[in-house]
Amino acid sequence: MKETLKYIKELKSFQMSIIIAILLSSLLILNCEKIDVPDETPNCIKRKIRKILRDQKRNPPAKVLEYTYNGMTVYYIPPYCCDEMSELFDDKCNLICHPDGGFSGNGDGNCSDFFQNRTDEKLVWEDKR
Repeated sequence: MKETLKYIKELKSFQMSIIIAILLSSLLILNCEKIDVPDETPNCIKRKIRKILRDQKRNPPAKVLEYTYNGMTVYYIPPYCCDEMSELFDDKCNLICHPDGGFSGNGDGNCSDFFQNRTDEKLVWEDKR
């Protein structure tokens, strides 16, 4: 009888281990959901896109554009509502500035030359939901 109880406990423990492994695998798969972006897109930008996809759909639809600005590759996320500001990131996802949007529509003023000096526009991603 003791051996039977021990066997049952071991079996339950094994079953719980399998269930936990399946749950963790599912979470990893969901977090690594494939998004349709160019291969060279930095992982930090991909994370920002995944975050946008977890939010409500924006109107106009969210998008990420790549430019060359002041000799570096940058990623621009346009404002999506009301007095929200756009975001401009470098390839390490450091926020450079807010080129437009906000109450004045002119962003934070830290890169007021962005729209005049940006080049090489590429659409990285657009929300098609």
